[in-house]
Amino acid sequence: MTSAATTANDTTDDARYVYRFGGGVSEGGTGDKNLLGGKGANLAEMASIGLPVPPGFTISTDMCTRYYEEGARFPDSLRAEVADGITHIEGITGKTFGNAADPLLVSVRSGARVSMPGMMDTVLNLGLNDETVAGLAAKAEDERFAWDSYRRFIQMYCDVVLGLDHGRFEEALEIAKEDRGYDLDTEMTAKDWKALVDEYKKIVKELWDKPFPQDVHDQLWGAIGAVFGSWQSERAKVYRRLNSIPGDWGTAVNVQAMVFGNMGETSATGVAFTRDPSTGERAYYGEFLINAQGEDVVAGIRTPQYLTKAARENAGAKAASMEEAMPETYAELVAVFDKLETHYRDMQDIEFTVERGKLWMLQTRTGKRTAKAALKIAVEMASEELITQEEAILRVDPSALDQLLHPTLDPEATRDVLTKGLPASPGAASGKVVFDADTAEKKAAAGEEVILVRIETSPEDIHGMHAAKGILTARGGMTSHAAVVARGMGRACVSGAGSLAIKAADGVMKVGSREVKAGDIITIDGSTGEVMLGEVPTVKPELAGDFATLMEWADKGRRLKVRTNAETPNDCRTAREFGAEGIGLCRTEHMFFDAGRITAVRQMILAEDEAGRRTALDKLLPEQRKDFAEIFEVMAGLPCTIRLLDPPLHEFLPHEESEFAEVAEAVGYEVDRLRRRVSELHEFNPMLGHRGCRLGVTYPEIYEMQARAIFEAACDVAEESGEAPIPEVMIPLVATRKELELMKAVVDKAAEAVFEEKGRTIPYLVGTMIELPRAALRAGAIAEVGEFFSFGTNDLTQTALGVSRDDASRFLTTYVDKGIYARDPFVSLDVEGVGELIEIAAERGRATRPDIKLGICGEHGGDPASIAFCEATGLDYVSASPYRVPIARLAAAQAALTTAK
Repeated sequence: MTSAATTANDTTDDARYVYRFGGGVSEGGTGDKNLLGGKGANLAEMASIGLPVPPGFTISTDMCTRYYEEGARFPDSLRAEVADGITHIEGITGKTFGNAADPLLVSVRSGARVSMPGMMDTVLNLGLNDETVAGLAAKAEDERFAWDSYRRFIQMYCDVVLGLDHGRFEEALEIAKEDRGYDLDTEMTAKDWKALVDEYKKIVKELWDKPFPQDVHDQLWGAIGAVFGSWQSERAKVYRRLNSIPGDWGTAVNVQAMVFGNMGETSATGVAFTRDPSTGERAYYGEFLINAQGEDVVAGIRTPQYLTKAARENAGAKAASMEEAMPETYAELVAVFDKLETHYRDMQDIEFTVERGKLWMLQTRTGKRTAKAALKIAVEMASEELITQEEAILRVDPSALDQLLHPTLDPEATRDVLTKGLPASPGAASGKVVFDADTAEKKAAAGEEVILVRIETSPEDIHGMHAAKGILTARGGMTSHAAVVARGMGRACVSGAGSLAIKAADGVMKVGSREVKAGDIITIDGSTGEVMLGEVPTVKPELAGDFATLMEWADKGRRLKVRTNAETPNDCRTAREFGAEGIGLCRTEHMFFDAGRITAVRQMILAEDEAGRRTALDKLLPEQRKDFAEIFEVMAGLPCTIRLLDPPLHEFLPHEESEFAEVAEAVGYEVDRLRRRVSELHEFNPMLGHRGCRLGVTYPEIYEMQARAIFEAACDVAEESGEAPIPEVMIPLVATRKELELMKAVVDKAAEAVFEEKGRTIPYLVGTMIELPRAALRAGAIAEVGEFFSFGTNDLTQTALGVSRDDASRFLTTYVDKGIYARDPFVSLDVEGVGELIEIAAERGRATRPDIKLGICGEHGGDPASIAFCEATGLDYVSASPYRVPIARLAAAQAALTTAK
């Protein structure tokens, strides 16, 4: 973006867009995050509680919205407000913006409502030009520092504002160091930096066809426009989509007086957390660099030093920690940590700079953390009475629990360790090595598990980082871009594996003589930093300690029951371990695909008459009975909703030419006859075809067999255990009352026959899955027959939106990006459309049958936002896949607590 995009128009108005902070002024606070963004609100808040904050001002998120509405233009009134903001900074610092003798330099940073680390743009050292650089050198009494700052500014401004290829500037720097025999940037002298600035100017003229901007006001407006513009960058859009951040929120822009951590050995810059963001341990955690600016710490250009002596000793590092190198400033910083955590009542992520011994606070925000850390911090803060148990429940992102619910590396397994880096984000992952984000996304979409390997990640890699199972970088510390983003995403990450020699263009990485190529499988352990060749076995997670404590609190606070979608004993056992309170969906068709019974299924489908079908069904009956008995035993008297056969019959038949001969022989058919029958059963749109209750209406003997198997298994288990199961027989794809009436009669008749044969009765319910709009609208009539409704939100979304879930991936991302849908409606319930159908069905169903049981069993049953809707609608339960049961439990508790407020 060029500064031309920031040209003001002739519009004037009374709207206010600029809010000041610092020097005893604080025009905002933490309650103003929607207006000032998280960074701006927290800067104002820190200033208000007396912390050392460089003065500045915030341009509000409202201006970002208006900026886009008016075609990337600013109102005239903003220029006056910004000028007043600059005057505010000048008055406090005693420096003047653009003054050649004593120049004021500023940073221009983004700041959305919620933290989006690395997603939007920043410009530092703004205000430098060929004249002010001399004034800075004189005032600082350090010519090298001044010219280093100028080259940094040119490089950053050209990248962020002018959109020039930053690689050209990096290349020029590397050549300059190589020519002089330097390894580090810190070896460059003032003369060297001057020469590099001249080289940078030549690159600007070549690429931009104009000289580098010398007017500091043009620089400022160019940077403001660029930061607002970065809100709509591709990486920011991807991050918002992945984290469900609305596109109309916008970002604020923060303009703040520069303070410098690169003014010699008494200056430094760092990033710190008031608790360990990986483990949650109550220990200060962070990194810093002496004589450096902020980007040096996170960019991996230099290896950061540890904040505390204990952390340095644990890592076996030699470079002094801040506690050792700057003991007085470190003590001052610790006091700030304690004040901020007590004030905000949460773990804080802090950026700071030390300028010639003076500590300055540049940012505080609620720190991103792993799920393990989130649990520990929430539980411990509640135990410390810093927060309540209810607040602890609300502090943990339910979706983040997914990080804890999957296996970790078996500690007893053999490991072929290739190298070791920093344990940047816990958890373990195995996958094929890929060296770029696009390949990671492509292979993951094809069902492959990949590890993204980079020298260092950048915000442009966000889509590949999300697609990968884990991330490995050669550079960067514990607060690098890779580490912060991986922790937020719940991805295992090993950073700073310095022994890795990565040649991405050649598709290879080496450690000494050992070589790993693209496509080779490696395993990374984000808890130890180890990188291993091959796939390492895993073990189940331990769901005790803080996890168990928080789940206990959550269960006390929730109203919604949580069931599971499961049809195998193993899945049922897993779900019970995770706290499932029954089965919300048992998909019986999954049982039909078993190799030992698929032949009988095909014989049933291919039979010419009812007698033939019953002969085949008689073979399936004992198998189905065994399936249900195993499920009932595991679920131990809990309600079990069992859906009768749903998919169209052709799904059980061969599709490939190579399969016909084998299947024909197995079922006793001629091949040509089999082909004809398959052709007869072919459907143009199977999802809306001969499936669900339509199969039962056409071939009632199928549902009769399944109902008999259910009730025989229930009676047998009750006989053996003394605890009667609670079957809930679900008729799928009902659109009319009559369909359900016919099918309920089949189920009731089977139940009556079995109970008479077994000499006992079992309580049961017959209901339906609401997955068609007509069923939702006619719920009052359907409830005259049905004793429960289970909302099949997967298909209800398809039929309500007229969108095939299998084909939607081609365009739904675009729809989300353009704001047509806030989120993928197959991931999070379309509350306005599908949600209204559910509300209508619930209301009309209850009007007919006040005690009707209502729940959802689609994939939305494990989505926190959808669960909040279910709580607000007053449903009785949600049902989720086994590994999402704890997520649903916590989300249900949060929904109940939020609704109660």
